[in-house]
Amino acid sequence: MKIIYHEKYNIDVGIFKFLHPFDGCKFRKVRAALYDADVVAPDAAISESAILGSVNELLKIQLKDKAALCRALEIPKIPFLSFSWLDSRILEPMRWGVAGTLAASRLALTGTDAWNLAGGYHHASPHKMEGFCIYNDIGICYQQLLASGELTATDRILIIDIDAHHGNGNARTFDDNKYTTLLDVYNQDIYPNTPVSRQRVDIQVPLPTGTGSDLYLNKLGGALELLTGGYKLAFVVAGTDVLATDPLGSLKLSIADVAQSHKLVYQRLKALNIPTVFLGGGGYGKDSAAAIVAGIKAIAVDRNKA
Repeated sequence: MKIIYHEKYNIDVGIFKFLHPFDGCKFRKVRAALYDADVVAPDAAISESAILGSVNELLKIQLKDKAALCRALEIPKIPFLSFSWLDSRILEPMRWGVAGTLAASRLALTGTDAWNLAGGYHHASPHKMEGFCIYNDIGICYQQLLASGELTATDRILIIDIDAHHGNGNARTFDDNKYTTLLDVYNQDIYPNTPVSRQRVDIQVPLPTGTGSDLYLNKLGGALELLTGGYKLAFVVAGTDVLATDPLGSLKLSIADVAQSHKLVYQRLKALNIPTVFLGGGGYGKDSAAAIVAGIKAIAVDRNKA
């Protein structure tokens, strides 16, 4: 499995840690820990035309509106923080993350599974940005792959979301796409509590606040067994906010549990012979980077044994 990373993924500004709990430089920490990994960097951030071509007219306007961006980023509207600052210091790293998802997808489609350390912006959709997600990277990449002929409109796509939060943006993005299957394991008691988007999920695994390793892994394993083959590509939103140390997810997994969840997902996808892309997703606690590293290493060890 190749690791997709660019130094520009990192939101490397001191003030950011006072604005949002997300560790904007955790990607760098993961890369440092995976010093001997096979790393590929995207060539450039995703283009503005690719982004604007994937959203509706209202969102095009909001993407240029400082107040709207601050709401979506869940940060205060501070007068001295200009739109250009937000764009260059926070949004541009996310555009690099989208490019990483596209690079990972192209590798997977040509036979090499990949893990993009960024991406997994599963609350964004063509209609709305929210939940610290500005661009729906899976949707944008899907459109790019259709345009290039690397995917066709009838190719089956699978999205597995094991982030603590329900992927409402992915549900909305693929709402009317009958060729896309969504499997979502999430805390049913926290944001986003949106019944319409939850109903779009094909395989729902809602869990109560405080769920620990045994129930989580059993439910995840059971859901994975419902999957069949025939998918052209699978995206896995591998958020680490399921950790007990995460301030937002309200679940109770350990680092080892997270690694096991990643391993379970990957084993099932390989048993079904589905090309796979893992994505960063959420993760706001002190152990997020360590859990990502543990997950990648668990998959690598399993592949080596095979």
